[in-house]
Amino acid sequence: MSWNYTPPVEDSLFYLERCAGVIGKQAEGKIDRDLARAILTEAGRYAAEVLVPINDELDRNGSRHDGNGVVTGPGHKAAFDRFIEDGWVGLSLPEEWGGQGLPSALFSAALEFWHTGSLGFAMGNLLTVGAVETIEAHASEELKARYLPSLVSGEWTATMALTEPAAGSDLAGVRVKATPRGDGSYALSGTKIFISYGDHDLTDNIVHLVLARLPDAPEGSRGLSLFLVPKNVPDNGGPTPNNVKCVSIEEKLGLHASPTCVMRFGEGGDTLGWLVGQPHKGLKAMFIMMNSARMAVATQGVAAAECAYQKSLEFARHREQGKGMSPLAQTEPGIIAHPDVQNMLLTMRALASAGRGIVLELGDAIDQARKGNKSAQAKADLLTPVAKAFCTDSGIQSASLGIQVHGGMGVVEETGIAQVWRDARVTTIYEGTNGIQALDFVGRKLAVIPDGEVIGLVRGFSDVAKNLIQSDNGAEARAGRQLTEAVAALERSRNKIAEYRRSNRGLASQSVATAALRQFSLVTGCAYLGKATLAASGQTAPHHRRFRTDLCFFANNLLSEVFALERAVAEGEGILAELGEELVMP
Repeated sequence: MSWNYTPPVEDSLFYLERCAGVIGKQAEGKIDRDLARAILTEAGRYAAEVLVPINDELDRNGSRHDGNGVVTGPGHKAAFDRFIEDGWVGLSLPEEWGGQGLPSALFSAALEFWHTGSLGFAMGNLLTVGAVETIEAHASEELKARYLPSLVSGEWTATMALTEPAAGSDLAGVRVKATPRGDGSYALSGTKIFISYGDHDLTDNIVHLVLARLPDAPEGSRGLSLFLVPKNVPDNGGPTPNNVKCVSIEEKLGLHASPTCVMRFGEGGDTLGWLVGQPHKGLKAMFIMMNSARMAVATQGVAAAECAYQKSLEFARHREQGKGMSPLAQTEPGIIAHPDVQNMLLTMRALASAGRGIVLELGDAIDQARKGNKSAQAKADLLTPVAKAFCTDSGIQSASLGIQVHGGMGVVEETGIAQVWRDARVTTIYEGTNGIQALDFVGRKLAVIPDGEVIGLVRGFSDVAKNLIQSDNGAEARAGRQLTEAVAALERSRNKIAEYRRSNRGLASQSVATAALRQFSLVTGCAYLGKATLAASGQTAPHHRRFRTDLCFFANNLLSEVFALERAVAEGEGILAELGEELVMP
């Protein structure tokens, strides 16, 4: 069912300018406010006017395999062509290759809008951005010159080909082979699965970044190399088919617009690839694309939460059922006057707003890190698993609440809210499951990033809380006190994890990883809502007041989970050691 999407342009613009500091004087190398508003307005218009109208049809009649290759759904190609004509692919990509070189945070804000309009459509473009960044950082000058201009323009798209039937998250099991051909190219052979947009009819060429093993590769993930494998090899005589075949696409719970492909290389002839970076160093190179994808997937979570909120708000205002008990009952005839419905709506909105703050802060940290700022790099490293896990969890939670707000109509496809949940459900799984994000956060980020950098980020949360406590507004001051208590709980948990690490209690660290990441994420989200509230102090526009509402609701209703998670972290492996064997009992 089509709906009236209102892109949160002002919310994003305000956060970019007043909190992340992305917008400012051009003399300082920052984007001008008027230009940023124009870009976000047009990005939102594209989402609302082009993507929302075709989203239902793409869900019902999405991509299919016709025996020769993938055919996208009705309206998909026209919407993609418009996307390319408007120059959206290269928004944050280097000017050297035809991009616009604008901030990553600005691109993330726009990406949220497009994912809200049609998540299945928009994810077809996000992998190209990460591929460009990877190729630019690690490929030869010849490969850059041959492939980057067409990728940046959107003339070609790109994929990330990691997963295999026997190697999902554990990439040490990758078995696709790459054999030197003696002329600088390699012959690839093997199968990759779950490749998003591995084949389609939107462009004339698709560039696959493939992890594979050379003949002399050692076992494990340290033996992986990265290869650029085009669907068609560009040469002076025209593109030559490269024996890259999509043999089938998956029938999925959601994301029907997005073809999830089984790809075969080297069946019936050589599939040519070219090494990107150093031999056996492919995983390190691929992390650029993986982290880019994780930030993009975080925007999918924010989009799902925002979409669920807006759809549910519209429904709740018009659905009449029973007599509401809140003051809104005097003016609103719908179920929005029921306190339980209000709680669900405010939860969705607060989760979306907090997630948006995390994603935009991450985007700015990435931009600053590229300029050589080591503190910004540490912040980006910490926030990447936070953004990916918290935002995608929030998207699913919000979509589920949206179904609940819709009542019986929520499970009827006609209303469209069920699709939000179906599309969002995979986001906690791909680009590294959220459990893997938690292990990365505890085992790599907290263990490797200098303690001073972690403390500095957490101290920033405390500073926000202290400033809120000094507010003349009682609700803000209360939120500040609640945030102060939550930061203290977070620090106790962080010290406990450090204790596990010092005593070499690996099982304990892994057992509490998900709880630790969730705890850190809740505090981070609340702190960034507080940061926005302080920046909006004295302002009267509706979006300024929303920051305070979201902060106060989040601090009062959602932040209390931090203390339960502290207990889980303190227990270490104890509960699992006691109960884990029950899982295999007859």
